[in-house]
Amino acid sequence: MRQRQAIALLALVGLFIAVYLWLHAIGIGGMIKCGASGGCEVVQTSRWAVFLGQPVALYGVVGYFVILIVALAGLRPAAAVQGGWNQLLFGLATIGFVFTLYLTYLELFVIHAICRWCIGSAIIITAIWIVSLLSFKSPGLRTGHEVSPPQRGQPG
Repeated sequence: MRQRQAIALLALVGLFIAVYLWLHAIGIGGMIKCGASGGCEVVQTSRWAVFLGQPVALYGVVGYFVILIVALAGLRPAAAVQGGWNQLLFGLATIGFVFTLYLTYLELFVIHAICRWCIGSAIIITAIWIVSLLSFKSPGLRTGHEVSPPQRGQPG
């Protein structure tokens, strides 16, 4: 349960970053605040800032929003003992993590500029991926508490 809470909190922070970058990408946010390096502006205005006709930040908004909703849905008491939520969160986090690896590769080796906001988002999705992996792989962590099997002679 605590892992899903952590994932929800991380996804909320990631959502705020993605919305900030998306608003900048569609011209609402003004100049992006990134320090003296200017790397964010270089990355955000590169040809790789658009994927399948949409700003890359929009995919971040959608991805973090979906992860947030799934993590929150997985916090319901009825969902606390269902392992399927962990599998879904791990799958979503893996998609986000792989996409982030691709984008980070582009920043470092193709664009030759680093966006601090993008790195922040990469750290967040990596943390989500690690927490979801641990929750998925460790049976005791799946629900946040151990479920004991019924004892002999007692109703189950």
